[in-house]
Amino acid sequence: MSAPPSPEHASPTRDTRTARAGASTLQDVAAAAGVSLATASRVLNGSERRVAESFRTRVISAAADLGYTANVSAQATARGTSPVIALLVADIADPYFGLIASGVARGADEHGLVVTIAITERDPAREVRILRALRGQRPQGLILAASRTGEPLEADTAREVAEFARLGGRTVALGPDGAAERRVQIDNRAGAEALGRDMAALGYRTAVAIGAAEGVRTSDERLEGFRVGFEAAGGVVERVLRGDFRRESGTAAMRQALADGAGKGTLVFAISDVVAIGAMAAVREAGREVGGDVAVCGFDDVPSSRDVTPALTTVRVPLSDVGYQAFRATVDRDWQQTPLPLQVVVRASTPEVAA
Repeated sequence: MSAPPSPEHASPTRDTRTARAGASTLQDVAAAAGVSLATASRVLNGSERRVAESFRTRVISAAADLGYTANVSAQATARGTSPVIALLVADIADPYFGLIASGVARGADEHGLVVTIAITERDPAREVRILRALRGQRPQGLILAASRTGEPLEADTAREVAEFARLGGRTVALGPDGAAERRVQIDNRAGAEALGRDMAALGYRTAVAIGAAEGVRTSDERLEGFRVGFEAAGGVVERVLRGDFRRESGTAAMRQALADGAGKGTLVFAISDVVAIGAMAAVREAGREVGGDVAVCGFDDVPSSRDVTPALTTVRVPLSDVGYQAFRATVDRDWQQTPLPLQVVVRASTPEVAA
């Protein structure tokens, strides 16, 4: 009497009556395809072990018939990582991070991966909690997009990043974070320096700058670059007002500058377009004119900078390309950064000063 055929050689069946009324399981798929549970798992959970093409076709077809969705945790166990890229941003409402996220998503879509976005609010304790939770999901890559202070990574954050790398994930930072394996650099200082020179060339001689708290790298680089460029061309940055990267911060700082006597012909440099747009609102609120009275310029060239009235002078950063490069840095073995061109864009918010 011959032995019964093994599950690998059983005839496939499309009878799905054995499937549960709820979500289909991997066992349901294996039964429908006529293969072992182990084979179905290898096909659907990303194991590197080879499976005969005939079995693979049957499993994929059965999964489609049953509406089966692979378990990400099971995939992480089989592969060592899950098909996920984790992106940490400071504030998803800020269009700066939205444009970066669009570039990351573009790359992920090309590779059949999923992007998970988490918001740190620039809170180190919150960042550690997020990193610890993400580590359990075994994402393939981790992108740290929020601007950081000039200090080294918090010890707890550094430990989480190191553990993530030990488990096979790759960390990419925007900026010079030492703990990250790779870094995508934006030359904030050079871009702001070019803006400062161009504003002085338009005839401005007195400026007020609006930045984030001292020690935040992106803010510090942009403030210093603008000061160097503006003063080298004959201008003077009289005061730096501190806040954060929110629109409301720009409004509050501008109100203070106006209360302190910012006069006609003053140029205001804000570290981001979002902050600059907040400053413009405060100028109008005070019954003053943006442009001919108080000139305003920003940095990033987010879409809203072209839509406000008057349109905002700024430094164009290819933010979607920044996000795309950050994604490629997580997946390309021999990745090298492509230069990111920054461009000063002069608009109506900084008209030429009459001689």
